[in-house]
This record gives sequence, structure tokens and C-alpha cells, in this order.
Amino acid sequence: MYEAMNKTVPEGEEKKKIALVTGANSGMGKATAAALADQGYLVVMLCRNKERGEAALKDLQEIKDRDLRLMLCNLASMDDIRRFTGEFKENFEKLDVLVNNAGVISLNRRITEDGLEEQFGINHIGHFLLTLRLLDRMKPGSRIVVVASGAHKVGRIHFNDYNLKRGFNVITAYSQSKLANILFARELAERLRGREITVNCCHPGAVATSLGIDRDTGFGKTVMKLLKPYFITPEMGAVTAVYLATSPDVAGATGKYFYRCWMTKTSKAAKSKKAARRLFALSEKITGEKFTDT
Repeated sequence: MYEAMNKTVPEGEEKKKIALVTGANSGMGKATAAALADQGYLVVMLCRNKERGEAALKDLQEIKDRDLRLMLCNLASMDDIRRFTGEFKENFEKLDVLVNNAGVISLNRRITEDGLEEQFGINHIGHFLLTLRLLDRMKPGSRIVVVASGAHKVGRIHFNDYNLKRGFNVITAYSQSKLANILFARELAERLRGREITVNCCHPGAVATSLGIDRDTGFGKTVMKLLKPYFITPEMGAVTAVYLATSPDVAGATGKYFYRCWMTKTSKAAKSKKAARRLFALSEKITGEKFTDT
């Protein structure tokens, strides 16, 4: 347990709405955490790296008096996701908002400790397992927001080679993971209709973040610096996710895809109910986690 930040909700705060944001130490995740805290949520910032998480927490709390908690989890590890979700349940009785924001993009093929291609393993499978294990803390009115991308439009699910052992390239891998985000959200939305828990996706736009920069080598920093003037800020990119997490206008919307706070169209592949069900079943098999409707 991460004693410094992982605390039980103090007495008197149990009525606060609780939100969990993955990848909250930088970029859009950090902006989302700040915006939700500013609306009165107790926000759990889920981060992989302790030092970066602590720096982000300090920064956000120095700017304003915000109710934030830092918890650590490596979404590339199914064991660590199980550890984290167990700790979360020990400390929190409910979860009102889950924002699946964290994501990776890599020019080279990398695998997780579970043997999965990294982008599929983190962007989809990690969030799939996290979400299913937290569903028992969600009640009618709870919301799940999945940060997808317009990159899904060129993606397809390689069911016979989802780890992309053959023909890997960054576009194929990233677009597959983003298409998986939307298919997962739509299938989960259908399964949760009876429980009145909504699940929606959003495309944040071209956001100036550290996504695509290799933290070990620094590769990508020069390109990102050149392109930054053409990108929107993380705060602007977070607007749609925050809207889906909080606005009464979309309280009844589920299984939809939004861009700039407007419901918009997806690719034909993202509308396939057959592919969504097949991916869900595959994800259950990979994680060993089964969806239950109670």
C-alpha cells in the first residue's frame, strides 16, 4: 500500500462524489483530474510512476485547494491492477466516475510483463481489467468515460494476431488499441443498461501531451516541439471527457462517441456488434476476468 497518499475517505467526506482518472500525472489526465476536483469531486489520481505522480499532485494542490489522492498502478501488469483494485476497495465504498485516460504509443514493438503487445496491453486490456474489477463499486448514475482517438478509423482488430507478431508498425498497433477502446465501451454499455451505469467514448483532438515521447531516450521531443503550435492544450482536450463525466445533458447517453462535446460518428468497424462481442470474449480470456451483471 502507498501509505503517503492512499487514505480512507475522511469522516464527513463520504458524501462527496469520487472519481478515478488513469494517467493523471501529466497531459490530459492531469487536466481532467484538476477539472473534476474543481467541481467538488474527490479525485484519485492513478499513476504508474511515484515521482511523477507526487510532482503532479503537488502542482495541482499548490494551485488550488483540491481534494486529490495519489495511488499507484502499472496498467501493463495484470497482477498490479488486481493489487490496486483491491486497495481501492479497501479505501473507497463507491466510484462515481471512472475516466480511462492513460495511453501509450510506441514506434517499436514492446511487450508487457504479461506478454501482450504494449499498446493493446495497456490502452485496452489494462483498462478492461481495471474497469471490470471496479464495477462492483459503481451504482446507478455512475459514469465510465473512455478516451479513444480518431485513429480508430484506420484500425482493425487482428483477432488472430492481436500481439502483432507479424507486420507490426505504430499505426497498426495504436489504431487497433483505439478501436478496441470503442468496441469495449459499446459492448460494456449494452451489458450495463439495466444497472443505469453509462459508458461513453471521446476523441480529445490533437492534444499537446507527452504521448509519443520515449521517456527513456527522449525520442520524439523535437518533433513534438515543432508540432505543438498546431495542437490544443491538455485543458482543452480534457473538456469532452469532463463533460461526459459530469454534465446532466448526457446523463442518459451510453455507448456513444463524442468529439468536442458533440455526439459524432465512428468508423464502420467501430459499429460492429459482432466484433465488440468477440473482443469482449477475447479480453475475458486474456485477463481471466469475467463480466458479471450484479
